[in-house]
Amino acid sequence: MSAICFVGVETGGTKTLCRIDQGGETIAEERWATTTAEAAADAVEALVARSVPRSASVAGIGLAVFGPLVVVRDSPDRGLMLETSKPGWVGSNLRTSLAVRLGAPTLVDTDVSAAAVAEQRLGAGRGCDSLAYVTMGTGIGGGLAIGGRSLAGALHPEIGHIRLHRRAGDDVPSACPFHGDCAEGLAAGPAILQRLGPGRVLGDDPYTLDLVAGYLGALLATLVLAWSPARIVLGGGVMATVGLPEAAAGYMRAALGGYGVGPAAHAPDFLRRAGLDHAGLEGAMIMAREAGGYS
Repeated sequence: MSAICFVGVETGGTKTLCRIDQGGETIAEERWATTTAEAAADAVEALVARSVPRSASVAGIGLAVFGPLVVVRDSPDRGLMLETSKPGWVGSNLRTSLAVRLGAPTLVDTDVSAAAVAEQRLGAGRGCDSLAYVTMGTGIGGGLAIGGRSLAGALHPEIGHIRLHRRAGDDVPSACPFHGDCAEGLAAGPAILQRLGPGRVLGDDPYTLDLVAGYLGALLATLVLAWSPARIVLGGGVMATVGLPEAAAGYMRAALGGYGVGPAAHAPDFLRRAGLDHAGLEGAMIMAREAGGYS
């Protein structure tokens, strides 16, 4: 019987990661810039071709893909990319493309939902029966994991496009092409760059840091009220800004106004930084094993 390998892929707004495991060990891992869906499929296929031994076969593929995309588990269109501002992705389906190219069962979820599952099982959410994962970088996204499975309905969560109240005096145009006052348009990486100008970072400007923390806190309060997770895990490049999570926690609790949302949201460890370096990719590897029947 031939050895088996698992392939995990995470596509983000700027970079794509791919890992190949055999026997519990990583035999290949690469990253490249995210360009088009076709280019991503070509790169994954090429990495598999030069890395998987001839005596082995790919038993399962897991994909953690930026949205919006179809995630209904029994839909024949699962993995179909919907309207997005990312060129070369609308109407693509990386799941079906790689399943055909590599001849292996393939599962797909959003990058943030996959990260939520990975953080619940392996990272900062171990021991929690429900966990919300929020990432703040090129965009703002979130996923909810309950009992090791992600929330998926007619569409996956799109928390970055929740509308927020603008702070008085904030008249900087939204960076979102769809909404004038959503969380992503007001506080994600491109919005912050637009506020600061080139060559500056969020930690350089206390006013902008406080503004972004306020918007993030309002978003987190909304998730507490809508999802009531046992913990919220924070990831993404913007979250690495010193003082941002702590300031956002204060704004979150102020927004809740003491409303009775249960003890979890007031616990000192309710908000935690991500425990995994690449939570989306770890989630993709979990799906790859599940696709191959090795969950």
